[in-house]
Amino acid sequence: MDSSGKNQATKSNLTVWLILAVCVVPIIASTALYYLWTPSRYVNHGELLDPVPLAGVAFTRTGGDQFDFNELNGRWVFLSIDDGACNDYCEKKLYLMRQIRLTQGKDADRIERVWLVRDGQRPSVEALTEYEGTHAIVLVRNEGLNRFPADGKRTDYIYLIDPLGNLMMRYPPDADPSRMKKDIAKLLRISSGWRQIGR
Repeated sequence: MDSSGKNQATKSNLTVWLILAVCVVPIIASTALYYLWTPSRYVNHGELLDPVPLAGVAFTRTGGDQFDFNELNGRWVFLSIDDGACNDYCEKKLYLMRQIRLTQGKDADRIERVWLVRDGQRPSVEALTEYEGTHAIVLVRNEGLNRFPADGKRTDYIYLIDPLGNLMMRYPPDADPSRMKKDIAKLLRISSGWRQIGR
């Protein structure tokens, strides 16, 4: 075989090995990552919870009427549990829920806000006006609040309920608003194609 033939054979062999490498290396790399690498943190900022169904759960308001989470089906829901005499941290949570909702632009209508007032005391007119659009549910009894898991006080968290009525995430007192915003934007994007069960 002359030199040109040898060069041609060498190029052919090199081409075969390159094609093989392109096909095999990603498989080896992904397998190695799967078994050998553990992510240092989760992508979401909020703490994922074991889902707790709230659709169909009713809370008794002062006056005797009922608030049912079915009223909010099809929407994401921020929920805060606090007293009627809203303290500074209570106001911070209500403010965050309002502002993060507003940052979602055209998708803002897909988010609702609920303030469960656990002590039966009606919030001030100023608070209701400042956070207009938030469903302030003044409870006469708080037996349903045990559905909201807490490592400490339930008033510490902002809870998140999905469009199917499942409690599925919570944010701690030191939650980063910008990362909360990213969480919600991602969830809205992912859930845009969901079909609500039961409708």
